[in-house]
Amino acid sequence: MAGHFIGIDVGTGSARAGIFDRTGRMLATAKRDIALYRDGPDFAEQSSADIWQAVCASVREAMTQSGLRPDEIAGIGFDATCSLVVLGPGGKPLPVGAHGDADRDIIVWMDHRAIDQAERINATEHPVLAYVGGTISPEMETPKLLWLKENLPASYHTAWQFFDLPDFLTWRATGSLARSTCTVTCKWTYLAHEGHWDESYFRKIGLGDLADGGFARIGTEIVPGGTALGNGLTEQAAAELGLNPGTPVAAGLIDAHAGGVGSVGVHSPHGTALTRMAYVFGTSACTMASSAEPIFIPGIWGPYFSAMAPGLWLSEGGQSGAGAAIEQLIGFHPAAPEAQRLAEGEGLSLPDWLAARAARHVATPSEAACLASEIIVVPDFLGNRSPHADPQARAVVAGLGMERDLDHLVALYVAGLTGIGYGLRQIIEASRAKGAVIEAIVLSGGAGRHPLIRQLLADCSGLPLLAPHEVDPVLLGSAMLAATAAKTFPGLGEAMTGMAPGATVFAPAGGDIAELHARRLAAFETLQAAARTARTLMQPARHQALSETST
Repeated sequence: MAGHFIGIDVGTGSARAGIFDRTGRMLATAKRDIALYRDGPDFAEQSSADIWQAVCASVREAMTQSGLRPDEIAGIGFDATCSLVVLGPGGKPLPVGAHGDADRDIIVWMDHRAIDQAERINATEHPVLAYVGGTISPEMETPKLLWLKENLPASYHTAWQFFDLPDFLTWRATGSLARSTCTVTCKWTYLAHEGHWDESYFRKIGLGDLADGGFARIGTEIVPGGTALGNGLTEQAAAELGLNPGTPVAAGLIDAHAGGVGSVGVHSPHGTALTRMAYVFGTSACTMASSAEPIFIPGIWGPYFSAMAPGLWLSEGGQSGAGAAIEQLIGFHPAAPEAQRLAEGEGLSLPDWLAARAARHVATPSEAACLASEIIVVPDFLGNRSPHADPQARAVVAGLGMERDLDHLVALYVAGLTGIGYGLRQIIEASRAKGAVIEAIVLSGGAGRHPLIRQLLADCSGLPLLAPHEVDPVLLGSAMLAATAAKTFPGLGEAMTGMAPGATVFAPAGGDIAELHARRLAAFETLQAAARTARTLMQPARHQALSETST
């Protein structure tokens, strides 16, 4: 009897598959890397064909590991980054850059080419923007669509469908053009609480042709995550995945939201699903908090209705660079090449090696904050997503000397982690200021594996941090979608409870450590404000330089 579920997660750097039983226990997992093309600091592209191949290879390997037969798989769930996929007639890929390479048909979530378009959209002050925290981000899809229309009109006008990546994957698996409430509400300005697209918004910003077409190119059937799509796996997709045709496939979620689904229901006395903030710490970081009523928080995306937990409103914040910001930061240090060699010798990533080295230097993980000394890092390398909604923000590092040794690299690394933690605290405080109740953080994502990182995040945020036991919450969240589509549970809410794991608690430190973080947070915010002032002072010089370059 079919009683197992496959959760598939497509992140920025890899595609993964995990196979779970109905209790939420993972039996097997496999991973394949995916290509990322960078033609400049603001450009990031991928290939939908490459991603689908990686998905298929991961599922096949996980099935081999598990020893299960295809008829033992009851359902499949997908999550992926909120990236824009552009397909022409017949589902053929279309180029999204001046290179003209049709295989590169995805504008990745982290791509910031549409900053100008986002600023123009925000200048309209359209009422729809109230449901994206008051300010739309260049990471969202309507600015990217506008960029495509203005810069690559051949691709834009030829396009048959514009998909969010999770919806592309479910279409590729089933042939269904249904979109997930999660994707279109969080990244495309669909008003889920009213059940429609706002035609006036699209006309106002210059995308009225989408409204003229009845929104057929961006989605006319919008369904909750976990809804069984079409007739399940098509013959072709089943053959590619090594599974049975007709296997139920669930409407997907954005990857961070799958992490929220897989984590906020953990068994713990600290908070409930309504008072826990999910924190997905990967290449970027996302925060998600649910409420029974809508809460409008400047700089925090949403409120979105039923975008994660059914029937609840979601407030979504985050950091555009998190794990990626740490890697960028430590890569600048003179000791980084030596540390990289040592890390590879121990079979560790460089951040994990640095976390382990920091832990050896202190009696308790909380004391690692002392290693940072006077180094303060504002890690806004890719802008500030929340709560300042400032894509033009950039990183600031203060307190550097002439040190070149490994211990100083550890100090810089710890300072970077505390900077991530203070950004998280700012999101929490901005949310509470508008009435959100947040009693604990639930952590998921590959960048937060090490216990030292977990403790530092608890200390920086001032809240208990819950780390789910022996499971990847993002993959588990997608498996919960699969179990819902398979009707193993009455709905996604029941799957979130029935498959939830326990959690380890990291309590925030008090006393001298708490006072240290209070001082470091004050220094962090001083630098952050100074950076905004400095950028304002430099803007006339920047505009003059650009003018001289153009002439």
